[in-house]
Amino acid sequence: MNGDRLLAIDAGNTNTVFAVFEGDTIRGRWRVATRTDRTADEYAAMIAQLMGLAGLTPDHIREVIISSVVPPGLFALRMLARHYFSCEPMIVGQGVKLGIQVLVDRPAEVGADRLVNAIAGHVAYGGPLVIVDFGTATTLDVIDRDGNYRGGIIAPGVNLALEALHQAAASLPRIAVERPPSVIGKSTVPAMQSGIFWGYVSLIEGLVARIKGELDSPHSIKVIATGGLAPLFESATDAIQHVDADLTIKGLREIHRRNRAAGA
Repeated sequence: MNGDRLLAIDAGNTNTVFAVFEGDTIRGRWRVATRTDRTADEYAAMIAQLMGLAGLTPDHIREVIISSVVPPGLFALRMLARHYFSCEPMIVGQGVKLGIQVLVDRPAEVGADRLVNAIAGHVAYGGPLVIVDFGTATTLDVIDRDGNYRGGIIAPGVNLALEALHQAAASLPRIAVERPPSVIGKSTVPAMQSGIFWGYVSLIEGLVARIKGELDSPHSIKVIATGGLAPLFESATDAIQHVDADLTIKGLREIHRRNRAAGA
């Protein structure tokens, strides 16, 4: 394995993604459940096994970058980098330069993952953009022609909505997210699937249309989707032009490059 070796870690509310880069090439990518009680030793044992399946070992890693929206879990990830990869991790939001402007009322409140997505989206697709992330929350973020973050929308995530429906209504079962055969459900499960699937398709279409209505040159705006459920919705609507499952970790790679180039 030649070239620089970077471990990018995207710690979300539901899942944490680990990815090993060799240059711009993703050599391995793994998703584990986010748990704030995991120790650095537990992470190290998991990552060593997963890396081994890809023909990699921990000594392949030279640097680590972390984006986290789960502050209680950050300590263990920092210790993972220090003790098992012998480096001080670069942590998005802690003195790390992004190279974009965050043009909102309270920039510190914007989740690190949303800013990472903005950077990756602009590098890969240009601007202006709307980035739809189907995560624990469903977010829509607006990036202008110059790559600056302009604001966005936060809605309940698909799985969160499903779980709330099951928990709040005793007679409704827990179901998987699937595209139903028709919009009108003929029994409980198809009716729930339709409400979730077509409801979120309509949510995305409606919000994208309203975003475009507030911006100049709406016809030039591209809509990029990411997150685990993005491929499920891509074929159901013309509102989404591209799906990029690796958008966040590619953004981490770009942030790492920018800061290394600046000598950070």
